[in-house]
Amino acid sequence: MTTSETSRYVRLRVELVIEVDDSGALTGAALERIADDEFMPDDERTHAQSAVREEEAEALAYLVDPFDLVSEVPGIELAQASWSCEQIDYDPDSADWELDIDEDEVDGYEPGPDGYPLLENDRGVEGDGDGDTGRWP
Repeated sequence: MTTSETSRYVRLRVELVIEVDDSGALTGAALERIADDEFMPDDERTHAQSAVREEEAEALAYLVDPFDLVSEVPGIELAQASWSCEQIDYDPDSADWELDIDEDEVDGYEPGPDGYPLLENDRGVEGDGDGDTGRWP
């Protein structure tokens, strides 16, 4: 492929941390999806059902489809996708879980209280001096 052909491709990276607050609903939805898949061979279906019953991450992997994230975006076609799910130990207060933002790559980067770059409309307005601009966050 030439450079002009390859420049049409963009890698989109998304990382999510999901809190499972209803394991039964998650597992049930995944089992239903597996049961409704008319193209899945029986031996694969049996393995998938077993995996989903044993681990919530497997259930989530059967329910999440990257195509759904971009199917409504105009002017693009999904060329390739892969995804995985895994159980993790998550501590939202730990520095290990801060967003991976490269300050040098964001022009005019200034972190907000949540670690995200501040946007021009996030910087606040002059008000009564209490620091509360009435904006979120």
